[in-house]
Amino acid sequence: MAHSAISQVSVAVPLQTDSSFRRSTFKATSLTFSDKLCISMPSIDLKAAQSRSQYIVCMSVQQASKAKVSCSPLSLEDAKEPPLNIYKPKEPYTATIVSVERIVGPKAPGETCHIVIDHDGNLPYWEGQSYGVVPPGENPKKPGSPHNVRLYSIASTRYGDSFDGKTASLCVRRAVYYDPETGKEDPSKNGVCSNFLCNAKPGDKVKITGPSGKIMLLPEDNLKATHIMIGTGTGTGVAPFRGYLRRMFMESVPIKFNGLAWLFLGVANTDSLLYDDEFTKYLSDYPGNFRYDRALSREQKNNKGGKMYVQDKIEEYSDEIFKLLDEGAHIYFCGLKGMMPGIQDTLKRVAEERGESWEQKLSQLKKNKQWHVEVY
Repeated sequence: MAHSAISQVSVAVPLQTDSSFRRSTFKATSLTFSDKLCISMPSIDLKAAQSRSQYIVCMSVQQASKAKVSCSPLSLEDAKEPPLNIYKPKEPYTATIVSVERIVGPKAPGETCHIVIDHDGNLPYWEGQSYGVVPPGENPKKPGSPHNVRLYSIASTRYGDSFDGKTASLCVRRAVYYDPETGKEDPSKNGVCSNFLCNAKPGDKVKITGPSGKIMLLPEDNLKATHIMIGTGTGTGVAPFRGYLRRMFMESVPIKFNGLAWLFLGVANTDSLLYDDEFTKYLSDYPGNFRYDRALSREQKNNKGGKMYVQDKIEEYSDEIFKLLDEGAHIYFCGLKGMMPGIQDTLKRVAEERGESWEQKLSQLKKNKQWHVEVY
């Protein structure tokens, strides 16, 4: 399907400088940002938009008005089953990098990037699915063979950040290895795929497989349901939740969500918060449908005086969370595998304090398909 041209894109410009302000890169679409001060951009012919110069850098979508953003093609709503493994590792799809943007502040430990990839509509996916990425070069353990596929949770809705069904976004933390003796970085041991993606430039090619995964799909049979989302570890676990929330609160789609979305995000400090302005905007616009709790381990203390981790926030609201689960809420975990034992221990302790068996409760949640886990 060809892109449609538009007459102008209006971009909201904040009147003050704010270190928390993020920029996002989008292809031009029928999208208007409104505020008291706007700059009108010239007409753009999207049919010619094949190189990086045809992409516009807009101020982030959280500056938009409460009016939802139009998406196309709405035929992406028609499928009854999620797309699965359209492209396999032996024959991956060659997509194009649109943009790579660092989305953490200077005081964040490590670097996390938001990467927009153009698949031209050939690799459709649903919210909660993952793409596989095959980094360039050969597998050192299998000379002559390509690298193994690395899976990344998709951080956008099926319409992508350009709202035209032609892009997908990934949230990638650069994996860097430091020698424990010297304290210096050892590039030979750095993560091959994360560094390839974070170093990529607009126009670079990237080999993609998938989409894969069904466990994190957003159930849409009950639009008044409660969805409790827990992003653990480095923050990149928030990726599928960004897709859920954009679908619920940003996009004008046939699905009209009227339930409760509750996001818990655990990161090191304020500079490490991902998409925070976007989530804060939903909190302002939809206070009855969205809750947002942050656990900042290096800046906040838990009730016992220790570092505040996401499981401490869960414990803080445990009575409410358990009540919601009893009423049918879905609960999702995405992020570092190493965080799950601490979370499970907290849930088990809370259950026992309530006179319940956590093992029985967990078994029932899984049976009811309320329990969704994707950790790595």
